[in-house]
Amino acid sequence: MSVDLTAAQWFKSSRSGGGKDCVEVAHLDQGFVGVRDSKNPGGPALVFSGGEWDTFTSALRDGRIA
Repeated sequence: MSVDLTAAQWFKSSRSGGGKDCVEVAHLDQGFVGVRDSKNPGGPALVFSGGEWDTFTSALRDGRIA
């Protein structure tokens, strides 16, 4: 799968505390979600489908993954 990230608008969680060691997220076209390391914005990014992202964030909220 190839998703164009050039126009992505990345943001950090409001709970990040303003530190540099954060994960950034971008809502992409066609319902995809990008995730990258804020320390390396030019580096690789993970891309999830909307369903995969929902499953992942639900598991975090429910304490199924830490």
